[in-house]
Amino acid sequence: MKKLAYLFVGMLFGIGMFKSGAASWFRIYEMFQFDSFHMYGIMGTALTIAVLVTYLIKKNKVKDFSGNPIDFTPKEKSVPRYLIGGIFFGLGWALGGACPGPMFALAGAGFYPILIAIVGALLGTWFYGVIKKWLPH
Repeated sequence: MKKLAYLFVGMLFGIGMFKSGAASWFRIYEMFQFDSFHMYGIMGTALTIAVLVTYLIKKNKVKDFSGNPIDFTPKEKSVPRYLIGGIFFGLGWALGGACPGPMFALAGAGFYPILIAIVGALLGTWFYGVIKKWLPH
């Protein structure tokens, strides 16, 4: 039953991404050209909601579906970590035309060339796992 809930939430997320225009290459292009506030508004709204939900989870000690406590482990902060990761993420976003969330929404909407970007993202994630021990963390 839990897996159906995840599937339903994922479908709602994909529909929301597609209907809001967040999966549109043209909206992403407008954002990077500073021609439109649309995508910044979507990301700002998502960030605000994420901060509030995280605060509520921590304050109320919310548990996951299995009854385990939700823990937020602080990450080590380093400039190379976020600079290198941000560059790769940005390059993938620019080359693929979408970040990971909209990529799956685009595939679900029938834009099958995005599957090339999805395969590239999966290979990049696998490659990161291979070289992780040599990267600055």
